[in-house]
Amino acid sequence: MGAHTDTRSRIQEVALRLFTEQGYEATSLREIAEALGVTKAALYYHFRTKEDIVVSLTEDRIAALDELIAWAARQPRGPRTRAEILRRYVEDMNRGRHHEVMRFMERNQTALRGHNKMEMIRERMTALLDVLGEPGDPITTRLRRAMGIFTLHAVWFVLIDDDLTEEQRMDAAFQVAQELIEGADGCRPAEG
Repeated sequence: MGAHTDTRSRIQEVALRLFTEQGYEATSLREIAEALGVTKAALYYHFRTKEDIVVSLTEDRIAALDELIAWAARQPRGPRTRAEILRRYVEDMNRGRHHEVMRFMERNQTALRGHNKMEMIRERMTALLDVLGEPGDPITTRLRRAMGIFTLHAVWFVLIDDDLTEEQRMDAAFQVAQELIEGADGCRPAEG
């Protein structure tokens, strides 16, 4: 990893922390530069605007979702494919800054409303839910599957104060997500 990549990554990390703590609108590029101990000119070399930073934080997520959706669309519909979609989704969530980006997005919903990249993520999530389902699924089945995916995100907000490891937190969320997604077919999930 080169110095350019290291600096870019540090900027993303600090900006993400400040955007989450202070709010996107309340954080300036100057504050980000000061927190990094660099000049605004050095920051501008990597990101001209705060929006450029947000775009960089969401591009990896969009690419990962595109890859998963494309893979899922080529698979036969059914419980095995849904289980693999879920497993791959969780694997992707545990890479990079996913949880920090989700916290940032949750805490800055108003400021990010209508942002092009946020709309792209929403579109990808809708497409993901489409490949989890089957044509003609009843609304209750569609809702359970959506709640299964939501569970994987909600665990970072709902169980945040619990004394759990990241692995315990994700294992619990994965189990509940599986139960919701497969329980959606009217089958009772196997007790584990």
